[in-house]
This record gives sequence, C-alpha cells and structure tokens, in this order.
Amino acid sequence: MYQASVNAAPPVSIEITPAGITLNEQPYAWDLSKLAHSQFHILKNDRSFSVEVLSVEAATKTVRLKINGHIQEVQVKDRFDLLLEKMGMSNAAVGKVNNIKAPMPGLIVGISIQPGDVVAKGDIVLILEAMKMENAIKAPGDGTVKAIKIQKGDRVEKGQVLIEF
Repeated sequence: MYQASVNAAPPVSIEITPAGITLNEQPYAWDLSKLAHSQFHILKNDRSFSVEVLSVEAATKTVRLKINGHIQEVQVKDRFDLLLEKMGMSNAAVGKVNNIKAPMPGLIVGISIQPGDVVAKGDIVLILEAMKMENAIKAPGDGTVKAIKIQKGDRVEKGQVLIEF
C-alpha cells in the first residue's frame, strides 16, 4: 500500500497486486509503454500522455515528472511511512540529515547557502545543471550547514557529497 500526492494535493491510496493497480480502492486501467530510460507513453481513457521522469529523490521520497510538458512533483509514502504517521511518529522517520549527495552527474551553477547557515526541509540549497536542465537541490531535512564540498562551476558525479550538515 502506498500513498501519493501530486503538487501537495490530497493523497491517493495506491495498491499494486498481481491482479493490477487500484487507486482509492478502484481498479485503474491504463496502457503504459516504456520509450527510453526515463520516458514513457501512457494511454488512459482515450487520452495520450507523454511522461518523463526528471528526478527521484529517495531521501525525501519525491519524484519529479514532466507530463505533457508540465512539471509535477509527486510525494510518495510507503506502508512504513503510513504506519509511523498513524503512530504519531512521522517526524521520527525524517531522521537526522548528514549530507546531500549529487543525484546525477552535472555542473554546479548556483549555491544559495554558506557554512553556518540554518536550512529547513525543502529549502533550495543549490542548482545542479544536468542534460541542459537546471535542477533545484533541496534540503531533505532541517539542519545547519557544516561544510560545502563544491564550488560554483564544479562538475560533480552521481553520489558525490556536495554539502555536509
């Protein structure tokens, strides 16, 4: 069981079983075709959708999609997140943030913080250009910046530590 909300809209429950997918306990029928590594084509109710996965941030469980040219941000919760939330422990799941790593190779085109700055979850801390697109890298949790391991103009590799908290 999963829960997803698009652009902070009310959440939708998602169940994936061998019999298919249900949204809010209703069967969901669609035709999904993979076109390339992160590009898909979807047919639903005689409508066509072009979908590109722009980024997946495992730490914040956020997926950025481009659907027919429009950017959508999807926040996903799995059964463990839902259980913690039900128990009133959702903040405990966030955990302590130690660092931010590059989600993909690219070029650092902007840094909006300095060592000693206090950041809140969701604050944009830097801009990473990859595949001719600028990606805003956000703080996955609250913290104080300990060190910035990169500079504007640096090329970075996927998984490289960019900022320490």
